[in-house]
Amino acid sequence: MAKSGYGKRLADDEEPYSEADFAHLVPRDAELATFIDHLPDGAAMGYKGLAKAHPLYGQQAIRTSLRRLTEAGHLRWVKEHLTVEDNSMRWVTRTYWSRISRSEEWWAEFVRARHGRDVTHDYHPGLARTDEPTPEPEAAPASESATPAYRTLAQLRTADPRMALSEADCKRLEPSAAEWLARGATPQDITLALTTGLPPTVTNPGGLARTRLESKMPPKPNPKTRARARVTRAVMVCGFCEEPETTAELVHGICADCRAECDAFEAEEARLGIQIGYVPDTFLPRPRAAAPVMDVTERVAELRRAAGLPTGRGGV
Repeated sequence: MAKSGYGKRLADDEEPYSEADFAHLVPRDAELATFIDHLPDGAAMGYKGLAKAHPLYGQQAIRTSLRRLTEAGHLRWVKEHLTVEDNSMRWVTRTYWSRISRSEEWWAEFVRARHGRDVTHDYHPGLARTDEPTPEPEAAPASESATPAYRTLAQLRTADPRMALSEADCKRLEPSAAEWLARGATPQDITLALTTGLPPTVTNPGGLARTRLESKMPPKPNPKTRARARVTRAVMVCGFCEEPETTAELVHGICADCRAECDAFEAEEARLGIQIGYVPDTFLPRPRAAAPVMDVTERVAELRRAAGLPTGRGGV
């Protein structure tokens, strides 16, 4: 799932899914469209995340199919500036999905109509925000299975070396940090609260972090008193680099540079005569039904090397 307020959103009320919805697409694109259609609201829609979740296709294959789904009118990315009654503001980028193939004119009107829209129901205010997002600190070593709360605490050392927490500190403070997140705060909110106004020397970062997490804990959100949030500006952005339509020409939702990258990849696929992003049977946990009786691993690796592409499973 994406961060609260981001991710997949349905562009309009539509009939439930049917197999005929994506019959106009080539098989790979239709398969990805069905996969996306079944994702819940708020699901992360980056091509890297989709490739990690999809059992058959890698990053570049997913990226290329997303480009074609965008051109077909099923996808658009919109950056929205939200203004809240408490005078806090933030930008969010949302991915709007439509089972129905929409025209460029329809999408342009859709973005225009976002202006002034009340989005209180899916806005999670957390702490006060400004126009400029706080950059995330460089990740410190942490297990991939670590919770967001634990990772936030472990990364404090990169935001300020005086708050370098031990593994034991992170584990002990993890429940408190998790409660912050549950109340609508972001990892950046926690980092700011634990690193602002520090004394010149911190002799007990774990104790200081515990005191601040407890004393500065944000209140539990109350839907009945939640500040209203409205979209005060909305612009369409490129689905891959987020270049806004105000600074780059977008054709069917994609900028020229990203379109050229996808064109080059499709040309290489056509030259090799294979789907480069396809994961062969030998890489799957168990063979698919009616899998060809051949070891395609070396053949695919050979073709990838010829195309200058990575040969490992985590590649394109």
